Amino acid sequence: MRQKRCGTFDRQVYEEKIRDIFSRFPSVQKASFKDAYKPGLEHMLEFDSRLGHPSKAFRSIHVAGTNGKGSVASMMTAALSGCGLKTGLYTSPHIIDFRERARIVLPGGPCSLIPEEYVYGFLLKWEKTFDELDLSFFEITTGLAFRWFADEKVDVAVIETGLGGRLDSTNIITPDLSIITSIGMDHCDQLGDTLEKIAGEKAGIIKKGIPAVIGVKDPATAPVFESKARDFCPLTFADALYPPSNPLVEDIFGGMDLGGEYQKVNLGTVLAAADILRKDNHYSGLDDRERLADSLRRTAEITDFHGRWEKISSSPDVILDIGHNPPALEKNFSQLEDYLKDGKYPSLTIIYGVMADKDLDGIIPLMPREATWLFVTPDTPRALPSGKILEKFRSWFSSRGLPSPNASDAGTVDEAIRLALKKITRKGLIYIGGSTFVVSEAVSFFRKP
Repeated sequence: MRQKRCGTFDRQVYEEKIRDIFSRFPSVQKASFKDAYKPGLEHMLEFDSRLGHPSKAFRSIHVAGTNGKGSVASMMTAALSGCGLKTGLYTSPHIIDFRERARIVLPGGPCSLIPEEYVYGFLLKWEKTFDELDLSFFEITTGLAFRWFADEKVDVAVIETGLGGRLDSTNIITPDLSIITSIGMDHCDQLGDTLEKIAGEKAGIIKKGIPAVIGVKDPATAPVFESKARDFCPLTFADALYPPSNPLVEDIFGGMDLGGEYQKVNLGTVLAAADILRKDNHYSGLDDRERLADSLRRTAEITDFHGRWEKISSSPDVILDIGHNPPALEKNFSQLEDYLKDGKYPSLTIIYGVMADKDLDGIIPLMPREATWLFVTPDTPRALPSGKILEKFRSWFSSRGLPSPNASDAGTVDEAIRLALKKITRKGLIYIGGSTFVVSEAVSFFRKP
């Protein structure tokens, strides 16, 4: 390794340090959840202490949930910046550059990623501490984001949990509001094998006396949240106030740059959260309903948000979405089927890849049968090989005496996109998803000169 030059940005050293935290401290994007997930707050609390307690230097909104938490966090950031607050945003995973995990949005924009120079200096300064505390990748990036937000003196930061809630590294903050979006069966090895157990882990972000908003009142999980909040904190179920059919939800969604129908539920969650926050003088800017609505309509633009029903190309239209578990894909596939039924598109090609730990048996029954399927293997050791997906796909139909839809093993994401673009008509639709890894490679493909 070249001699590091403290105080002067050195790109080679920077890239080496980035590779180093990925390899020595596995992230979920490079390893299995079992290897990358290290529950517990002791090391994170000590790291925060050594950093000067940046977690206490800014106000915060905490967001957890199985699906929708990234969208809710971005909408909340757009709303807060729109009402005049310098707002930090910490989310995961990233699509292309891991600096996407930490952003700051100035009032009215623009959105800025954490600078490479700042990351470089942080990694050099604290690398011995990483070893001493045996920190995970997520603990390192959480400390990095918190320290940057504190140094930049953000008014408020919207903090998304990585996994779960109770033992998540982000759960050292004391927020002004806790938000839990939805509960589904995902990451069961870490969080529990029932909806109730998973809800219990997510409910761990709820703090005494701090209002909590739950996006969806589900019969299986509502009692968990109600029990947690009883005599502990105010609790609001957002969908009771702002269901998808609510006129305000419909009006704002009709002009939003986030086009997935599932965003109506997330939008209702944010509107309920805004109702609570505007009672605090610090968030009085949320009283301007027109400005709030305009900011929410421009969420993707304001926060540079990608991979959620994102139309990345036209003629033919190409939509990307990182939804990867049965609850998310059920909504996505249903919307795609509606497009075909309504005649919006004459044909549908789906480029799909999945991680080996996902519930493919629960996903296959949801897959649109009128689509042409191109199965892919993204470049990660966690991926289920595309040949295996095809084998399971055909086996599911044949075991039920049903004809298998048009499907093939398309190899890599790039190869599948080239094939789809060659075969589909300009009026058709290409949907790319199943995994963040698949979407990441698709974004890279379409961004190439």
